Amino acid sequence: MRRAPEIVLSESDRESLLTWSRSRTVSVRLQQRSRIVLLAAEGLTNLEIAAELGVDRILVGRWRKRFAEKGIKGIEKDLPRGGRKPSARRKIESAIIEATVNGAPKNATHWSTRTLAAHLGTTQSMVSRVWRANGLKPHLVKTFKVSNDPNFEEKLLDVVGLYMNPPEKAIVFSADEKSQCQALDRTQPSLKMYPGRCGTMTHDYKRNGTTTLFAAISQLDGHVISMCQPRHRHIEWIKFLNKIDREVPAGLDVHLIIDNYSTHKHEKVKRWLRRHKRFHFHFTPTSSSWLNVIERFFRDLTDKRLRRGVFKSVAGLVEAIESYIEHHNESPRPFIWTATVEKILEKVGRARAALDKIETD
Repeated sequence: MRRAPEIVLSESDRESLLTWSRSRTVSVRLQQRSRIVLLAAEGLTNLEIAAELGVDRILVGRWRKRFAEKGIKGIEKDLPRGGRKPSARRKIESAIIEATVNGAPKNATHWSTRTLAAHLGTTQSMVSRVWRANGLKPHLVKTFKVSNDPNFEEKLLDVVGLYMNPPEKAIVFSADEKSQCQALDRTQPSLKMYPGRCGTMTHDYKRNGTTTLFAAISQLDGHVISMCQPRHRHIEWIKFLNKIDREVPAGLDVHLIIDNYSTHKHEKVKRWLRRHKRFHFHFTPTSSSWLNVIERFFRDLTDKRLRRGVFKSVAGLVEAIESYIEHHNESPRPFIWTATVEKILEKVGRARAALDKIETD
């Protein structure tokens, strides 16, 4: 009578299998295989494991044997399957990739599956399969901007240092203005969502004025200090600085991470700073708004409250913004910065090298 191979697990293998068997991010197949091996290590027979997991006994035997022969690597990946090799795709794949990456139709900026198929004399489904297999998405484009600030590294070290290692007896804020927040009213009533249909809103709108949101988010606890003003000159910026000064306890230095907007560097602002010694400005490099955490808060505000909002007046818009921030401050959470200076410089270095190569070609 044939006996199933005995399974003996090392501590590291057991930890890996336990992690996979409970994980929600690994594939269902790997979860199942991990449970099979763990039960086999407890001495259960293939029939008992099959009954426990509700699977076929032959499946249990296959993965038990695979683990016994190849160890943990034997269950991580499937073996190559048989079947006829895709000869038709192999003939045309390189041409599809070459045309997609290095070419474009005469009357467009990029190919579609149908236009490229017609150009190469193949089928739309063939182009689609090749694109999926090679991660090609000509219809999508990402925006970027590499900073040309001559003091980029120095400013980067300063800002990231504040995020990851803030000074003692001080509080760090990420601050900025969200200008031109528009009070938009739709030209016709919106229809509510119901099962089987999403909500609707008209594509056109009425403009009922604008406001500018000044906001600073604490890197300590995520609390937001804010105010709305009709304009965003140095006068309003100084008003906002005075509000921060009133709300931050005395005895604490205040470090503000801000961008290079001219309002922040106005002569009257500099005089204000000389009178308020505990305030310190830290400027992000030019074209590096991604370094300013408050931009993430502004994005959430726009997505969750403003983009679909209907505002018949500026007062209604301001009320909505203040209500959102008040609700946020009831249980604030900070945005935790995790990217190190080394990783950022490495990524920026690759981007600059790619740009330099394009310019020299």
